[in-house]
Amino acid sequence: MIDILPEGARSFVFIGEAGCGKSELAVNLACRLAEDEAPVHLFDLDMTKPLFRTRDLGETLARAGVELHYEEQFMDAPTVSGGVMRLLREQGARTVLDVGGDYIGARSIGGYAPLLNRPETAVYYVVNPYRPWSGTLERLDQVLTDILAVSHLRFENLLLAANPNLGEGTTAEDVLDGVRQLETLLEGRWPIRFVGVEESLLPLSERLPYPVFPIRRYLTYPW
Repeated sequence: MIDILPEGARSFVFIGEAGCGKSELAVNLACRLAEDEAPVHLFDLDMTKPLFRTRDLGETLARAGVELHYEEQFMDAPTVSGGVMRLLREQGARTVLDVGGDYIGARSIGGYAPLLNRPETAVYYVVNPYRPWSGTLERLDQVLTDILAVSHLRFENLLLAANPNLGEGTTAEDVLDGVRQLETLLEGRWPIRFVGVEESLLPLSERLPYPVFPIRRYLTYPW
């Protein structure tokens, strides 16, 4: 149904540094999966108060047919939503896990590693080349190393998702320049699985050598 997804995958995990766009991608994927009217479960696994929160979209997700799971927080107390293990094991259940930023957030999924390392799970490492902490290969490598250490995910199972977006006002040239920056940074070491592109910019897909995942901006705030 969605050509960026590995065949047979039914569970999807988004990891990466804070601000790379994991939550937006997770929400978009969950809504797309729900279009065929089969149940979809989206877990907001940010353990502290993030700036952009999947949990703020409860009504929007419900209308799309997505069941949102998260744990209420008291102040900044770390919390983890229940039910992840059960749904990862449940045959036919489709789950999307929006994991908190960097290694601190990735701790929340360490206990699920045996299930997340199965062939039916797709784990996306999201990189936004416009974030200041994504400017060097050494920095990306360190972040990924730290995430893998606490999540117990296998590197060979990770898929790279490019998300070259600057928020509102992102242009086609911004996307193309961001992809070129990431290609230069990676030097062919890791293939790009897909590029996140806002729906209004989809015509530029003909200029990209990678599959494109259309993004609708759900996480918008008055500030």
